[in-house]
Amino acid sequence: MLVDNLTTSSFSVAVQRTFDGKHPCALCKAIAEGKKSEKKSDSLVSLKKFEGLNEPVGVVILPAASFPTVDAQDAPFETLLRTPPTPPPRAA
Repeated sequence: MLVDNLTTSSFSVAVQRTFDGKHPCALCKAIAEGKKSEKKSDSLVSLKKFEGLNEPVGVVILPAASFPTVDAQDAPFETLLRTPPTPPPRAA
């Protein structure tokens, strides 16, 4: 719609005509017709009682038996502690 309005008027007028609601395009008109034809009952959600298990279900969460250890030499942060090479590399 904005593109169509730009072909016949200035930018500010085209933006105003596009969004003022007084000059709808064919797509806007089709959407408005679709909204009018929707049934009101379709938009309402019917609430129903949830019928699930009648018995309470117990959940047991067990902690891990052990946690793996990480050696300081193998840790990824160890590489961040190294000093940069001297002299610094030059861009090729």
